[in-house]
Amino acid sequence: MDGNVARVRARYAPAHECFPREPAPSRQLGCLAASRGWAAVPEPAVSPVEPGDPARRAVCVAGAMAPWVGPDAQAAAPGAVAQPVPGGPSASAASPWARIDAAVARAVAEGRLPGAVVRVEHHGAGRAAVHDSVVGRKALEPAPEPLDAATVYDAASLTKVVVTAPVLMRLVEGGALDLATPVRRIVPAFGGGDGITVRHLLTHTSGLPASLPLETPWAGHDEAVALACRSQPTHAPDGLFRYSDVNFVLLGDIALRLAGRPLDALARAWIFEPLGMRDSGYRPLQHLPAPRIAPTEWVDDTGARRLLRGVVHDPTARRMGGVAGHAGLFSTAADIARYARMVLEGGRLDGATVLRESTVARMTAVATPPALAERRSLGWDIDTPLSRARGRHPRPGSFGHTGFTGCALWIDPPRRLFHVLLSNRVHPQARESIVALYEEVATLAVEAAVS
Repeated sequence: MDGNVARVRARYAPAHECFPREPAPSRQLGCLAASRGWAAVPEPAVSPVEPGDPARRAVCVAGAMAPWVGPDAQAAAPGAVAQPVPGGPSASAASPWARIDAAVARAVAEGRLPGAVVRVEHHGAGRAAVHDSVVGRKALEPAPEPLDAATVYDAASLTKVVVTAPVLMRLVEGGALDLATPVRRIVPAFGGGDGITVRHLLTHTSGLPASLPLETPWAGHDEAVALACRSQPTHAPDGLFRYSDVNFVLLGDIALRLAGRPLDALARAWIFEPLGMRDSGYRPLQHLPAPRIAPTEWVDDTGARRLLRGVVHDPTARRMGGVAGHAGLFSTAADIARYARMVLEGGRLDGATVLRESTVARMTAVATPPALAERRSLGWDIDTPLSRARGRHPRPGSFGHTGFTGCALWIDPPRRLFHVLLSNRVHPQARESIVALYEEVATLAVEAAVS
């Protein structure tokens, strides 16, 4: 990054003290001001944070880095019950950025997830503030593994907005697709009626079921599409918002039919390669070493118990061979941040154009009917019961998405802000949702950016 970018990196010195309810004591790393130094980026409009809120205090200008203590230099505490958290908040405990790190560290200490990589970017007038943090561990079983910022995560339903939605909008740009086209006109076997259009699939207003049946064995893309085509809506189009993987299974097939190439090839050619997202893709074991990938859950789906690592966690996508419109993407926080930056910049990044600015605006604008209380865009969440990842200071014009494995992306164009949180909260087994953590990180990201 150039001299206009101030980077605050939060890395954690491991500490094996275990606390059932409180995070491990922190080893202060300070706040590193990169290049020309830190300057808080002014908020262009009225801040949602109260004037007396301590989050408005400026980020520290500089600080000396404390010695890094590697994971091999520690000894486990005997009789530990709670999951140990490698390290604690960077900078000072009062730093707005450190509050993000502390929130994640608390969640890790409480056993809600093994670890997480968080990236926040605030792009102001001629200056960008970037905060990276790495908290916890990549794996707990079969043996603990240290986490690093380059860890590749199963991004689950972030696939819908990082791959499928932009691929479909690229087809719209090229004239190959009209969002008002009935699904049956593209997929003749579709049995859900003539009234369901591509737009209804993208906005989850088709009335189709939430998922494909898994009670009986089946495998492959074609069989998944056949099951989706046999799915029957329970409500008329635009009559109900129901978040549905079936919608995006069909969208992945529509992309294949119209472009003549499978979704993974389209994503690579139209998104990942132009944006330099070198660590992103489907079926990552084909191009990445397994130790780089965070494992997810122990499963018994092949007659033998195995730990999923580089194999998609979502059972429907797994039966489809790992490539699907609703899930299957693996990525890093840095790669997802490049994608978010492209969206924030209206479809362009570093000289590459992925989508036209008008297409990005259309993709991220409200596309659900006024009669519905839930507001969705073409693929993205805006204002629904699933929107806690936007935090407690939402602004009109922001949008995002989450993923079942423990991932969140929220983009706030009015503030020129976005944050990415990637984790494997389903490792070594599925836990309760971490939507409260999504909300807290998003809230603290806004407060830190405007401080």
